[in-house]
Amino acid sequence: MDRRTLFVLLLFGLALWGAYSIYSPFLLTMVVAVLLALATSNLTHYVAEVIHSRKIAAVVMVLLLITLILAPIIYIATIGVEYLTQLDQATIREILDKILKLTEGVPYLDKWAEEYLQADKVAPYLREISLYLTKMGSKGVGFMKDVLLVIIFYAGVVYYQEKFIAMLEALIPAPQRESREMIDEVSSTMEVVFYSIIVTAIFEGFLFGIFISYFGFNGLLFGAIYGFASLIPIIGGAVVWVPVSLYAWSEMGANTAILIASYSVVMISVIADTFVKPIIIKMIKEQLLHHHTRINEIVIFFSIVAGMSTYGFWGMILGPAITTFLFAATRIYLEYSRSIDDRGE
Repeated sequence: MDRRTLFVLLLFGLALWGAYSIYSPFLLTMVVAVLLALATSNLTHYVAEVIHSRKIAAVVMVLLLITLILAPIIYIATIGVEYLTQLDQATIREILDKILKLTEGVPYLDKWAEEYLQADKVAPYLREISLYLTKMGSKGVGFMKDVLLVIIFYAGVVYYQEKFIAMLEALIPAPQRESREMIDEVSSTMEVVFYSIIVTAIFEGFLFGIFISYFGFNGLLFGAIYGFASLIPIIGGAVVWVPVSLYAWSEMGANTAILIASYSVVMISVIADTFVKPIIIKMIKEQLLHHHTRINEIVIFFSIVAGMSTYGFWGMILGPAITTFLFAATRIYLEYSRSIDDRGE
């Protein structure tokens, strides 16, 4: 390595260090914005071809992202918190009393309920919940700031998409063909994950919201909440329909609660989530997007679980992207090692 090459590398490393020291608070939102831009790259290209304007296409994609992510969050944060604060302690105590009566005679469960679901023991937790609800607005400001930053960075990446992808290809220390394959694989996986997330949230949220509205609940609010909750692996919409069923049990009777719980389990969790959703996702991947990703759907599922456990809400985007990048980099490394061995022979 000559002095000129060493100087350029040191200069580049110094520039990276300086950039990291300045932009490290925004690094997560920048990465998420880039991944979302890769996920919607084909749609952006299609919109640009239809309207013959890259600028207008970027504006359309930003408005679409705001409609899908920011608007529901703002609606839930305003109307949803108002709903939660209206729950008084008397209603919650009544629900606890009914749970205690329901668990009478059930082995182990009755003793656990008697020990932990007494009103005097639950009261401190109720006070903590009330305090948390009053602080929810201030805590939500940080998340809303991240969402706004993601949208701003997304707009920039979408507008300069072709130049940005070319820069990524040049920065990856691999031949151009392998670099392009790596970016294409990450982009394809993110596209499938992004549209699958959108379809899952809208589909299951609509099923729950349209049903719950027949009992006097705000169908739009609870549908939006259920849509976001359905993205949580394993428990999913149970974080919504369980408390809603308990509230209906207390205020509307056992029959209404049983109907809501049965519909949520049978219609949404079993039929829609287990049978209908995989068919829709497969149609999106193979017929609409024409993608045949190399990563198995089970691996993508666990990457979403791992991502959300580490990064929270944005983990559903980061988890699959990091996993896909790892698989692609590993494959390139193995091919490179194999080619070295072949030359050595």
